[in-house]
Amino acid sequence: MNKVFVTGATGFIGSNLVKRLIKNGVEVHIITRAASQIEQSAISALPVVIHRHDGTTAGMIEIFQSAQPEIVFHLAAKFVAEHDSWDIKELLDSNLLLGVQLLEAMAATEVRQLVNTGTVWQHFEQEAYNPVNLYAATKQAFETLAAYYVRVGLLKMITLKLLDTYGPNDPRPKLFTLFKRIASSGERLAMSPGQQRLGFVYIDDVVDAFLLAGQYTKDLSTDEMPSYTIAPDQLYTLREIAALYEMVSSKRLNIGWGERPYRRREVMEPHVDTRLPGWEAKIGLVDGIKRCLGV
Repeated sequence: MNKVFVTGATGFIGSNLVKRLIKNGVEVHIITRAASQIEQSAISALPVVIHRHDGTTAGMIEIFQSAQPEIVFHLAAKFVAEHDSWDIKELLDSNLLLGVQLLEAMAATEVRQLVNTGTVWQHFEQEAYNPVNLYAATKQAFETLAAYYVRVGLLKMITLKLLDTYGPNDPRPKLFTLFKRIASSGERLAMSPGQQRLGFVYIDDVVDAFLLAGQYTKDLSTDEMPSYTIAPDQLYTLREIAALYEMVSSKRLNIGWGERPYRRREVMEPHVDTRLPGWEAKIGLVDGIKRCLGV
């Protein structure tokens, strides 16, 4: 793997993947629509090749003609847990239009290998397909569209379906960001009853999964589109995770359990299907929390 293309490179997972690729001596190409996205991101000082995307399919093809990568890691996405009507356009533009433009550009320039990012939220109540929310539905829709390109032999694709991801310096408003804030401020955080089970995977392990999947794509046959769950061996309830955080940080969290209801279609037990062969989560949750807190 000498030259790769990464979408979503300014996000938390994408930026950590880019850092590892560069550390491994790989030439990394990324796309952006605004210079500020790079300047304000964790990869602002890294030697990546930046391509400005004008939003058109023709523009994407020109980018691929210039970049000529061996493989694409597709992490760009718009996430909302519960959408409002004004989220529709960005959800479709980011999760479907951009993705199909990517597929078309790969087909036009004979770039054959793709590692896609999915979500276990495509499988509410353990069903083969039952989206938790519209975000998950767009993820499934992209896989359906990509199937055409795979079945006619234009590309090979693996999808990694993620659970919860975390790590140091995570700018997303995720669980441990909230815990860190209330541990310092003492403010009360209203939460659900907290019996839902979660599977947290540390960022280094997530990056390992993407790199391993990248190695597998070249050997796929044209009649398969495998997807793998990137999940830890042990799941914890939300209450148990809070207790572990209190133990590691030696700080009490002022949480009001049951002061807010579960979300509509709350995932009480995440869907864990086939794991990526040869991959395992090496960093347990307690060790991961320690790394996040620097203790």
